[in-house]
Amino acid sequence: MPDQPAGLLPREFLNRPAPEVAPGLLGCVLEHESPEGLVAVRLTEVEAYNGEGDPASHAARGRTARNAVMYGPPGHSYVYFTYGMHFCVNVVCMTPGTASAVLMRAGAVIAGEELARRRRPVQGPPKDLARGPARLCQALAIDRALNGADFCDPASPVRLRSRTGSVAENAICTGPRVGVSAAATVPWRFWLDGEPSVSVYRPWVPRRRSERPI
Repeated sequence: MPDQPAGLLPREFLNRPAPEVAPGLLGCVLEHESPEGLVAVRLTEVEAYNGEGDPASHAARGRTARNAVMYGPPGHSYVYFTYGMHFCVNVVCMTPGTASAVLMRAGAVIAGEELARRRRPVQGPPKDLARGPARLCQALAIDRALNGADFCDPASPVRLRSRTGSVAENAICTGPRVGVSAAATVPWRFWLDGEPSVSVYRPWVPRRRSERPI
């Protein structure tokens, strides 16, 4: 196997359970090189889901057509559509058959800000461009067409790059995951303290049938 290109996150780093991988992704860079140009986001918030043993995971009830990529090798993207209106992107962890993954919840745009702004339907300050998993996917133009893409392949349009600087251990915060009804108190959401791009914590509440998410 050829050596990993400089700066690209090694696949071996992702071959661990999602709760172990997640804090190490903070400060890493997620980028998408599309025909329109390059947009890159420094990750400031992530959330771990640990396979069939995790009631909040999409794999809690086993393998389906929707979550099949989660059962593949580490380093690939799992993109899903939620609430009938938004995409969210995860990176698959662990060896094939385990369905462990980390949701990339938020980040700060560090390259391609003008392009990211054009993709956002609502304008706002820079901190809001990729603040939350849906906005992150909008800024990066990530949709189901990129489901299964290899973040560790230099030829892939979407790539994960290692941290450009160190992150102090005491700068990493942890708390309950956002908007899940099962295992809601499990502290597998990780974020960088003081980062303005981190999303607002919202616990899960049942929605009336007529309600649509904001």
